[in-house]
Amino acid sequence: MKKVLFTHSYFYRFDKKQWENKQYYPPLGTITAASYVRENGFETLLFDTNMAESPNDIIPIIEKEKPDFLVIYDDGFNYLTKMCLTLMRDAAFDLIKIGLANNCKVIVSSSDSTDHYEDYLSKGANVILLGEGELSLLDVLRTEFKAEELRLIKGIVYADNHQIINTGRRDVLEDLDSLPMAAWDLVDIEKYKSNWLQNHGYFSLNLATTRGCPYSCNWCAKPIYGRKYNVRSPQNVVDEIAYLISNFGVSHFWVCDDIFGLKPGWVQEFRDLVKARNLSFKYMMQSRVDVMLKADSIDALAESGLDIVWVGAESGSQKILDAMEKGITIDQIYQARKKLKEHGIRVAFFLQFGYPGETSEDIRQTEKMLFDLMPDDMGISVSYPLPGTKFHEMVKEELKVKANWTDSDELALMFRNTYPPEFYKVLHRYIHKKFRKRQGFTKIGNFFKNPLKNRKGIIRTFLATVYYIPITIYYKNKLAKAERKVQ
Repeated sequence: MKKVLFTHSYFYRFDKKQWENKQYYPPLGTITAASYVRENGFETLLFDTNMAESPNDIIPIIEKEKPDFLVIYDDGFNYLTKMCLTLMRDAAFDLIKIGLANNCKVIVSSSDSTDHYEDYLSKGANVILLGEGELSLLDVLRTEFKAEELRLIKGIVYADNHQIINTGRRDVLEDLDSLPMAAWDLVDIEKYKSNWLQNHGYFSLNLATTRGCPYSCNWCAKPIYGRKYNVRSPQNVVDEIAYLISNFGVSHFWVCDDIFGLKPGWVQEFRDLVKARNLSFKYMMQSRVDVMLKADSIDALAESGLDIVWVGAESGSQKILDAMEKGITIDQIYQARKKLKEHGIRVAFFLQFGYPGETSEDIRQTEKMLFDLMPDDMGISVSYPLPGTKFHEMVKEELKVKANWTDSDELALMFRNTYPPEFYKVLHRYIHKKFRKRQGFTKIGNFFKNPLKNRKGIIRTFLATVYYIPITIYYKNKLAKAERKVQ
């Protein structure tokens, strides 16, 4: 039986912000591919890089197990892998080198290798999988890497006599229930569990119920699953949830779909199955404000355990939302926040500054929206051109010097805009500190209204708020100074 060692190229340690957040999730896409390959007759192993020190940590495993294939299969459900961070790209190159040095055939599947397959082939990778990779991977593993056999497989790129052969994209898989459950047994679950319990007081695992996103926001890349939207059945998802709760004591899930519950009637059936099986858990997911306003969706979501939804608010300027082709209105953002709050569901906003054409007035409108609505959490980014997007095409001529961030906290604006890159870094810090300060004041106010109910963590909240008061003033002054420089 041929032996396949699966790994991936995301190292939390190499991404300081994510490492310090300590919200680590197993490589779901990787172990799903591993499960599919195992079901079809291959021995599979996993080297999970998430909490590893460096790519060299794989060497003892390769030397001991002597796999026939090294498959570097990134977790396409982890949005951070779409960013193609250079530290992770370098890690992938190191893994390729190690695999080749140990006589492995090396196969790579990731957003970055799909977009830049020439770079990965130049480092010695034997085959690159384009987009969704399970079916193509199995076909490749069944060959002897003969050129005449590889040419017949859709969805791959490889080199033959110094010529790059691209067989074209394969159609995405529509019947997601046909895939086996992810190979959770390959993961050191106790390592993840102890981290969550120690740092957050509960245990969360990731779960995917869909693949793809049918919307056309022009800055959002879809290199793996594309714009088609395919869905697992509610029964299939609930079976996995029950398995994870029973075997690992999970109490919380991060549903990492691009858009959760878009198919009509899906969340209602999901809720009914959760109730019928008496399952108790909370979950976090991503969606859109217009989807959240659909009839009775919020009721079903709340009843099935939804705790917090992250929505792409992006901007408080309708002009910018329209330029992004986001397909939502400012009024919908306000309505969704109000309606979700009424149902006891927390809301978090994704915000994005620096989109081409954004002015100081657009920024002020976004700031106003944020503090009018005061979501329960928020994340701020700077517009980041990803290959394959309309946005990337708009600014690609300005990306000759730098086209990728080193890590997710770099937040460098890589094209010309109203303000220079330093301004947006200061803006990010100012908005973030002001938001945390406002949150602190709200919690302190609630404590004085009802001390018995709201005393948990109040000392920490008070100390943090005292810190945020002067630091907010500092960044506000620094931001004003940066804006004056431009004027």
